[in-house]
Amino acid sequence: MSAPGDVPPQILARLRPICRGLPETYEEPAWIGVRWRIRKRTFAHVYAPDPERCPGAGETPTVMTFRVPSDELLGLTADGFPFFRAEWGRNVAGAFLDDHTDWTEIAELITDSYCEMAPKFLVARVAPTPPTT
Repeated sequence: MSAPGDVPPQILARLRPICRGLPETYEEPAWIGVRWRIRKRTFAHVYAPDPERCPGAGETPTVMTFRVPSDELLGLTADGFPFFRAEWGRNVAGAFLDDHTDWTEIAELITDSYCEMAPKFLVARVAPTPPTT
């Protein structure tokens, strides 16, 4: 069982090229896990939460939080797993990441989150999200 905050290397290996492919982003350790930022704004944060906060999850899950356009938040989170509305922020959602994660969808969500947080001139430089394998 991993400690709270630990992110499995295979998940970081999937997220890094997506996040680093966006203009002027950087990665840094967060208070728990790892986050990607544009300027001083976080657009993706991945971590393993305290198992006591995720009862019934079995092993410590890996969670990624990100920004969603406010008008899309309910549609994304309404069906539940793997998505949820975060306990903070008006437009913050989360996703459980595991062996069944749709990485193409995650790449699109990360790109949308970046576009929510980045200056408009950087958003204009964002290419459409390519399919991920």
